[in-house]
Amino acid sequence: MPLPLLQPILTLIGTQVAKAQPDVFSRLGPHAQKSFVIDPTDLPFVLVLKPKPEAPALSAWRRDSAPRSHARIAGSFLNLFDLIDGSLDGDALFFSRKLRVTGDTEAVVALRNALDDVDGGVVESITRAFGPLSGVAAMTVSHMRTLGGRGRTHE
Repeated sequence: MPLPLLQPILTLIGTQVAKAQPDVFSRLGPHAQKSFVIDPTDLPFVLVLKPKPEAPALSAWRRDSAPRSHARIAGSFLNLFDLIDGSLDGDALFFSRKLRVTGDTEAVVALRNALDDVDGGVVESITRAFGPLSGVAAMTVSHMRTLGGRGRTHE
């Protein structure tokens, strides 16, 4: 069962990214019809991304009840967050074992390539989703990165 309190925020984020970066989902080609579990291992839930260009969806699920997916990408929240924004190298995270990928790796590579091609960054699109609170959202992201950067060498 999806986590109801997070869902409106995730829907807003998905809608904003689709509006601001419409090509990101179409760049996935045949992989746009697949589903991805994004597993922030330091949080009590997972995210399920269904990147269909006509109706992209992002939802939160309890880890033990997440639906089946074509691929799973797992790592700390901050590493995953910085990965989608292009501020961390996915290959370096993968080979240092700070990022785990299971399932359809070709689909994951297509997703990563689509995100890498985004102008302005996905995180910028996400913070803009908060409208008048986008400045607060951007400051929160900056603060999270500052705090998270202190512990990255210990992962």
